Amino acid sequence: MPAPFARHVPPALAALQPVALMDADCALCTRGARMIHRLDRTGTIRICPVQTDTGRAALAHYGLDPDDPETWLFLADGMAWRDLDAMTEVGRRTGGWGRALAPLAVLPAPLRGWLYRRLARNRYALFGRADMCALPDPGFARRLVR
Repeated sequence: MPAPFARHVPPALAALQPVALMDADCALCTRGARMIHRLDRTGTIRICPVQTDTGRAALAHYGLDPDDPETWLFLADGMAWRDLDAMTEVGRRTGGWGRALAPLAVLPAPLRGWLYRRLARNRYALFGRADMCALPDPGFARRLVR
């Protein structure tokens, strides 16, 4: 299992845990958010667009550029994971098809980072844009941190 990249979660975000922070304008991230909604049977994982004040503050807290939201963060149990490590941790916690991401965790960290950066830099060209917050179903809307 990939190790979290930071142990300190700011108090403002601690109450939201577990929470996945991602680009709400990215079609791939939007699909990922909806997948979390379907797979998380506990209903506990919140979803926070990085374009919100909370999302921007979280990226800034971890030294990431809030104006260039290529990073995917997952905060849970006072720890933070990012990028592919965040995705595999969410997959591990949701179970079911989410566990299909588990093999990514065995790749060396530099390779995981390289793969994620390649995908993140080209996400709009490859998958297009979407609005994560556009007319979500009521269950999904309850997960969103605005």
